[in-house]
Amino acid sequence: MGKLKFTHLDERGHARMVDVGDKAITRRTATASAWVKTTAAVVLAIRRQAVAKGDVLAVARIAGIQAAKRTDELIPLCHSLPLDAVEVDLTLGRSVIRISATASVSGRTGVEMEALTAVAAAALTVYDMCKALDRGMVIEAIQLEAKSGGRSGQWKRAKSSGVSRSAKAAASAKRTGTAPKRSQSR
Repeated sequence: MGKLKFTHLDERGHARMVDVGDKAITRRTATASAWVKTTAAVVLAIRRQAVAKGDVLAVARIAGIQAAKRTDELIPLCHSLPLDAVEVDLTLGRSVIRISATASVSGRTGVEMEALTAVAAAALTVYDMCKALDRGMVIEAIQLEAKSGGRSGQWKRAKSSGVSRSAKAAASAKRTGTAPKRSQSR
């Protein structure tokens, strides 16, 4: 395998914004996801719309959409994109909120960062609105699920449980009373 080349670095190693002016305009979409792990009581309060700050799902959805539209203001080297659409969905589980966002554009660069930013902002909004009920909430697995369009074409994440290995290890430790092994390398 050849040496990796980072497109956001110039020949001197300085950060730069990639020139996409010569790229073809194509239809591009990206879907990202995240999880907010909390207690069953918090999920029940959200479901019943009994959270003091208001409708958690509606506010988080709007926050995700707004964040996707402003990604270039948050991530320094992202291009400004005139998004065609952004959809943010929140699904309640027993003690988890699953967040999914899909962004699309007809443009010269992808919308992965917009989809990722949408789920991150939606997850942070859930935390903000529910922190009085559970400060121990965990936001995890912010990840790209799929993308299409552009020179690299389609990509899709292999199926997974959506729960990180560290979360599985912690759950196992809780059941068995043993501490999970931590990796020495970071």
